[in-house]
Amino acid sequence: MTSPGSADGVLRVATYNVRGLKDDRRALVRVIRALRPDVLCLQEAPRLPGWRRERRALARAAGLSVAAGGRVGGTAVLTAPAVRLLRGRGHRLRWFAGLEWRSIALAVVEKDRERYAVCSAHLDLLAGARLSHAAQIVPLLERAAREFGAAPVLAGDLNEVPGAPVWRLLGGRYTDCFTAVRGAAPPIGADGDDGRAGATFPARDPRVRIDAIFAGPGLTVVSYGGADVPAEDLPAASDHRPVVAEIAFRPPARA
Repeated sequence: MTSPGSADGVLRVATYNVRGLKDDRRALVRVIRALRPDVLCLQEAPRLPGWRRERRALARAAGLSVAAGGRVGGTAVLTAPAVRLLRGRGHRLRWFAGLEWRSIALAVVEKDRERYAVCSAHLDLLAGARLSHAAQIVPLLERAAREFGAAPVLAGDLNEVPGAPVWRLLGGRYTDCFTAVRGAAPPIGADGDDGRAGATFPARDPRVRIDAIFAGPGLTVVSYGGADVPAEDLPAASDHRPVVAEIAFRPPARA
């Protein structure tokens, strides 16, 4: 089996909407292991009775540990053994009547003496709530980053396509990892760019890019892509495809 983790000086961050573990869990674990994440941001993590046990079991099967996230909102952050957890929390976001209560999971981690504040988010289907929550998330993430001297990283299911308001808001502060490397660096895995601008949804026949990773100021995006697994594992594991980015505080030394 592939072990989690990245090379020295690089943090490997992945994001994955796992649809409440309703699909093939063995395929899901294979996909997660193929991503080899140092930090994995989950959306639609288990939140029914027994949710803690379900999350721990998934993490253990993938060689990871649960680092952050509460029941409400279904967001979580998992970490690999090479990563030191400094803080892990869940934050409920503003509630809108008639809509699902959303949250973020926020983990501050350290790898190779560098610190990162990593946030997992799952935004709403309603445009106004999406934008409001994105505007609320940014200061929460940046406050944690300042407190620990860390660089902010935001990953998740935005439920919105590039160019829409949330993407413009986040893109004004952070670097969209896909855009940073497209045509400039090799993708990770066979499905990094399938010809539809990195589409992630639906998993069986991706048509839109609604899942993303954003790197904060001072970070370099080394590479970006998907999971290098048999094609049938991706739709079997979830209705989204995951993405993974390698980021660093400086470009890794060339051989």
